[in-house]
Amino acid sequence: MTRSTSARLGGLDGLRAVAVLLVLAYHLFPALPVLHGFVGVDVFFVISGFLITTLLLREREDTGRIALGAFWRRRARRLLPAIALVVLVSASAAWLVGGDVLVGLGMQLLGAATFAYNWVAIAAGSSYFGAGSFESTSPELLRNLWSLAVEEQFYLLWPLLLPAVLLLRRWRVVFALALAAASAGWAWLLLAEGTTRIYYGTDTHAYGLLLGVALAFLRPERRGRGVPGTVGLLALVGVVALAVIPWPADAAVFPWLLVAASVLTTVAIAAAVRPGAWLGSTLDVAPLRWVGERSFGLYLWHWPIVVLLTAAVSGASPDVDVPVWVGVLTLVLTVGAAAASYRFVEQPIRRRGLRGSVAALDRALRGRPARRFGATAAVVAGLTLVAGTTSAVVDAPQMASSESVVAQGQRALDAASGTASPGPTMPGVVIKPGAAPLPPQCASTHLSDDEGICVAPDGRPARPAPASVPGSRISAVGDSVMLASAPGLLERMPGIDVDAKVSRSMSTGTDIVARMAERDELRDYVVVALGTNGPVDGADLRRLREDVGPERTLILVNAYAPRDWIPGVNRTLTRFAAKTPGVVVADWSGAIRAHTDLLAGDRIHPGAAGGRVFADTVEHTVNEVENERAELAYRVSVAQWTVAQTFGDDPKP
Repeated sequence: MTRSTSARLGGLDGLRAVAVLLVLAYHLFPALPVLHGFVGVDVFFVISGFLITTLLLREREDTGRIALGAFWRRRARRLLPAIALVVLVSASAAWLVGGDVLVGLGMQLLGAATFAYNWVAIAAGSSYFGAGSFESTSPELLRNLWSLAVEEQFYLLWPLLLPAVLLLRRWRVVFALALAAASAGWAWLLLAEGTTRIYYGTDTHAYGLLLGVALAFLRPERRGRGVPGTVGLLALVGVVALAVIPWPADAAVFPWLLVAASVLTTVAIAAAVRPGAWLGSTLDVAPLRWVGERSFGLYLWHWPIVVLLTAAVSGASPDVDVPVWVGVLTLVLTVGAAAASYRFVEQPIRRRGLRGSVAALDRALRGRPARRFGATAAVVAGLTLVAGTTSAVVDAPQMASSESVVAQGQRALDAASGTASPGPTMPGVVIKPGAAPLPPQCASTHLSDDEGICVAPDGRPARPAPASVPGSRISAVGDSVMLASAPGLLERMPGIDVDAKVSRSMSTGTDIVARMAERDELRDYVVVALGTNGPVDGADLRRLREDVGPERTLILVNAYAPRDWIPGVNRTLTRFAAKTPGVVVADWSGAIRAHTDLLAGDRIHPGAAGGRVFADTVEHTVNEVENERAELAYRVSVAQWTVAQTFGDDPKP
């Protein structure tokens, strides 16, 4: 290779270091104020677009052509060994951990093997921003390969298109910028399909690569071109600011955040690679350069490691929570794995090539005993990893534990449908608005025919027996937590009317209760469990109380989930119940907090035993309300009876 094609571009390793550090902080230490550290991926995209195009342009200038075969071989040497090692080690370790971490592993491996991980993930309905949704609560072991798939698709297609683009001469920069603008515009148009679609899609996330291409056409590494260092430094500071500023949680802001990071990175590169640029020298300081040279391995290893550690510790996904000590341990292991991979796998194969490395292994197997031992150990380790990966795919469950318990709940509801009477509150009794209250449950005493209270044989008022409200007096509306608990609810309170669906919000549930009220389908107790999927609005609660009506009791079940809005939801429910007559909170959060082992891997949805805890919580709250009412009626009757006895009136209460 000639000097022009091998000349190093200053500052790029430092920029890579900044990019990977943002990503690591975002994934490993969610408590840090790096709320949008995922923009580090956009920094990588711009660098890749710029570097690859620059190298191809240099090769064409030096040789008069672009050797596609040689280019793709170089890319294969750079990418495939490191990726293969991470995939095999991670999959084998996942087999040892077991559980939810294996879900969907076969499709993930397919995406990795075909350089199409992003499209496979989109087709499977995966979510990158999964902390807020039920559908994304199982760990996705190889999720970070989506960005490598985008780059690999670029490496495959761009060298084929470049010769045609070069025919545009002075218009090539405009063409690249137009394509970048089209990609950003297309992302905006597809925003309704969700942030994951526009984040994963090559078509909707190519603007960073294309901005890098446009910059490469301008040749900022040549003397007299580029951007002043101060401007580049401000641009780099701007990228970090985008990562840490708490931007509004609005989907409309999301694509422009990524576009802004890409534009600022383009400016920073233009300043760093300028000949003699102080910014490039500053970014090439030894620690940053060391991190930048190993940034590929750091990015590859950090996500599978944090997924495996989190799953082993709590059974959950890093989307749910990453304990600080897990983040620190992940960082240590990531740095060690990336350094070892760089030294013993990536660099040797880049020097020798894939065929040369196989030949070297063959020579070692036929060499001195020490070399034979090392080579044999490497072969055995490789075969073991292949076997472990195969076992992981074979043993992978069909669905996550959270999905499984919800599916069981749905089956229980389906089996019970048609067996419960649609309106009765006690066997054979339909309570209409304005009807007389149901009589209390009396022990060995009998009911007064006209007053509906318990009386002893001598006519003295008697305390009613502890209430056991039948399910036929209870309507329940909830989300997937209630759905997962349906078997327990049906077992504890036969005849209960349960209407529960996945991802249901409080506002949606309020509409459902309103329709039930219009159809006169609400029973004496209306249980609502809808705090898992987002904040609760006080207006929805007021409307809910109004629709339930004063003749019924509203039971609000609070929420338990490792989501940042849950404490606010529970405070809102508690305050509303405290100031609103006829509203009571069922403390599911308090009941399950000490028994999280009864929850699925997402630490949200209860399994069979956890569902019984949910049902017990609801049943206890409903019975407590019924007992309080009966106790109040009893005290009133005692007072009336005492007055009657004192003044000689009819002793009957």
